[in-house]
Amino acid sequence: MDFTALHQQNTPLLMANVWDAASARAAHEAGYQALGTSSAAIAAMLGYEDGEGLSFDELLYIVTRIKSVTCLPLSVDVEAGYGASASDITSNLTRLAELGVVGVNLEDSRVIKGVRQLDDAAVFARRLTAIRHQLDDARCRLFINVRTDTFLLNHPQALHETLLRGRLYQQAGADGLFVPGLTSEHDIAILAQDIPVPLNVMCMPDLPTFDRLGELGVKRISMGNFIHSKMHSTLTTFMRAIPSQQSFAGVFINESS
Repeated sequence: MDFTALHQQNTPLLMANVWDAASARAAHEAGYQALGTSSAAIAAMLGYEDGEGLSFDELLYIVTRIKSVTCLPLSVDVEAGYGASASDITSNLTRLAELGVVGVNLEDSRVIKGVRQLDDAAVFARRLTAIRHQLDDARCRLFINVRTDTFLLNHPQALHETLLRGRLYQQAGADGLFVPGLTSEHDIAILAQDIPVPLNVMCMPDLPTFDRLGELGVKRISMGNFIHSKMHSTLTTFMRAIPSQQSFAGVFINESS
């Protein structure tokens, strides 16, 4: 089943968001159907702030290492595209496709002086149209999952603005719509029904169960950087416990269970 078809199953596609070869291998062995990178997790792993803090070449290297350990379909979070123009962004996406990447997440927000801000919807849509046309001209097929940060940034009319942006982006060439921060069943159902591309939601404390999300019309579920953050929290706990306890006992406490 190709990557696009995975978004048309009876149950939502659960994406494993990974950040290196080890996490990709773990997800592959756990039986996930597809992988997606987490920009925030990769940035944290390399000591950067999220928001295109690392270079595109560094991202490309991480992608090559992930691809070296798994044959699962891989979608890469390219944030705002790592480029000032549609041509720059298209060039980056083409380089990813040459590695075997099948999809990307492209965001309609940017981190400017440490603050994430929404792009103008019409400006973003025009850029997306140009990117799609240039990819088509190059015979480069990528699933473009557009991330809109209307809910994540607490837009005062988040549902209305998301509907507007979703329709606009679909017309501009988006294959999917990713709405992180979306948890309301009412809002999920409206967006899934009214936007004619697969709806992607993200791990959040109040997110409905996967079965319920499927009933509401969700087609893709992402983890974001939450798994990486959980693992890092565990690592921090162990690192603090070792000198405090003057022993490695805590490292092996569950080894025999």
